[in-house]
Amino acid sequence: MKTARALALALCAGALFAASPVRFEIKLDPSVAAGTMQGRLIVLMSTKAPRGDRLATGFIPGEVWITATEIEAWKAGQTVTIDGAMKAAPAPFAEAKTGDYWFMALLDPDHTYGYHGPDGGDLYGPIEARTNFVPAEGGVIRLTVDKRVKAGRAKDQASIKLVEFESPMLSAFWGRPILMRAGVVLPPDYATTAERYPTVYVVHGFGGDHTTAWGAGPKMIEQMKKGAVMPKVTVYLDASCPTGHHVFADSANNGPWGRALIEELIPHLEKQFRLIAEPYARFLTGHSSGGWSTFWLQVTYPDFFGGAWSTSPDSADFRSFTQVNATPGSTQNFYLMPDGKPINLVRMKGKDLATMEQFVRQEEAAGEYGGQIASFEWVFSPRGQDGRPMKLFNRITGELDPVVVKAWEKYDIRKTLERNWETLGPKLTGKLHIIVGDQDNFHLEKPTIMTCDFLKSQGVDVCEIVPGRDHMDLYGEYKTYPRGLAMRIDQEMKAALESGKK
Repeated sequence: MKTARALALALCAGALFAASPVRFEIKLDPSVAAGTMQGRLIVLMSTKAPRGDRLATGFIPGEVWITATEIEAWKAGQTVTIDGAMKAAPAPFAEAKTGDYWFMALLDPDHTYGYHGPDGGDLYGPIEARTNFVPAEGGVIRLTVDKRVKAGRAKDQASIKLVEFESPMLSAFWGRPILMRAGVVLPPDYATTAERYPTVYVVHGFGGDHTTAWGAGPKMIEQMKKGAVMPKVTVYLDASCPTGHHVFADSANNGPWGRALIEELIPHLEKQFRLIAEPYARFLTGHSSGGWSTFWLQVTYPDFFGGAWSTSPDSADFRSFTQVNATPGSTQNFYLMPDGKPINLVRMKGKDLATMEQFVRQEEAAGEYGGQIASFEWVFSPRGQDGRPMKLFNRITGELDPVVVKAWEKYDIRKTLERNWETLGPKLTGKLHIIVGDQDNFHLEKPTIMTCDFLKSQGVDVCEIVPGRDHMDLYGEYKTYPRGLAMRIDQEMKAALESGKK
């Protein structure tokens, strides 16, 4: 029998997909599509005037409304109709208040909108404004798709190189060629010496990729020229994939990304470049999802790397997985705190901005995969009978699936450390460095503190909880790192390198 909450949410879900008088007629202009297109057709409705020529959703649900549908064959010149109630978030468009609105259509052919937002190859059209628009009265809004987002491609420079490696392991898993990518930043004197260098492997956060190398590389090269940072090769890894962020963990759904990194890509890089192919000279660092990735890699391959500097990592202790107890035996709802209050996912300067349920609704409207919550399931969940990952929770009621919760346990870093500390402890001595702000925007300080409490119980003090800092400003100058956190990490890696040589 359904609980009262389940019944109420089911009724809400029925309202979510109820018929709406707001309809969108969208034309595919022949100037951007000579043939037939397919993908996810998205309509965005903003409550604020746009700053550029495109609308996009963000982490704060409600400012930009979204509805979408799958298009299998959209011919150039053809007009398709979308009902403003189909998979709409934060609610059916007809429920919006009377006011000024801006509308735009976008076609996402490769289903990457949930991860990247608008990116290369997406098609979109001009923004249409409506003054004193009454959504409840609806009518038809005509939109056009006549522009294409330009696709940028990373190109080799003197000291920044693109690496694309076809992985035998991942290709065998998927039954088609799978490329692993990296942006490699070389020391300024690399071409004029025969020296071998330590390597720093950087894993980006959700929404990023390896092309960070071309943005961050020039400054790093200049710092090496001045002697401000140690000479090294920095490898910006690509953890993005069609299903989101694979975090370099072996997965029943995404494939053996961890093994492919350790057994294939890094050996390939160590042959192509003059890298010191020894554990003491291989370092890891990353922020957010990259923080979890580097923490996981160091714990999973303790003999392969010489240290991990993991900042603001995604939940390392599943007793507080974005404030949800997602451990076996838990009966907590994914949308509610134990006291019944909605779980806040996003906060800024102490102000709650978005609940977990609002965030999930927006992600579901954007697409079936590629979003942050779905990305976790593609990594941690077992594969379901439909060939897709089993969902951790019911999207309507928020109820956890105990079978999936149990399967997730093997990716719980704190639990892994606790169960295997007798073996892992000696191997990880001096190799873990975890930093998080105590005001993290996604409440990630809570699982980090839980994990650090276990480490402290074993006599290992490797964590820094930075007062007043959040997910976004952690790296700025602070009294324990007056030159910025990145500079301190570099100096600590340099010390670890010198120690490893002895």
